[in-house]
Amino acid sequence: MNLTMNRNVLAEAFGANEGVALRVKQVALVVMGIAILALAAKIKVPMWPVPMTMGTFAVLTLGAAYGARLGLVTILGYMIVGALGFDVFAGSSAEAFGLEYMMGGTGGYLVGYVLATVMLGVLARAGWDRTAGKMAGAMLLGNVIIYVPGLIWLGMLYGWDKPILQWGLTPFVMGDVLKLVLAALVLPAAWKLVGRARG
Repeated sequence: MNLTMNRNVLAEAFGANEGVALRVKQVALVVMGIAILALAAKIKVPMWPVPMTMGTFAVLTLGAAYGARLGLVTILGYMIVGALGFDVFAGSSAEAFGLEYMMGGTGGYLVGYVLATVMLGVLARAGWDRTAGKMAGAMLLGNVIIYVPGLIWLGMLYGWDKPILQWGLTPFVMGDVLKLVLAALVLPAAWKLVGRARG
């Protein structure tokens, strides 16, 4: 696995990259990223056997576009907003929100979101976001990183005698495959647009 860390991530391909202007850009990107994560969590696309939300797509593509450091700040900001009780998660509502919601069945997946954001940022820094094949591989790794703590937490919370995989994995695989394909096309296409804009 080539992880030579010498590539820019997408967020560094435009705007300022030093001084006060860079800090302003980074703050704007963090605020925009939190808003995108919150909006994507609420988007539900009808699918069988369960509706597909766009939360994981936003988490993974944002990690790749922002890089590990800025992505981590953004995803932690998102978690803090959710912990404060704002309705920013896929299943949160007026009845279940904040830390109570985060410590429920979704808690492990939220930990996975943080880990996967950093991993996608690392892989993007190594250039994995430049081609569809590598971006698909990065998305696959990111999904694994989300599901592992998610399923472990479900097992700890409800007991390993329960159908943990049926609850927390198999209903979502088809949607995740579609999101993987979409991200594998979007990020490399964005880099091609950047290349054309630079002439």
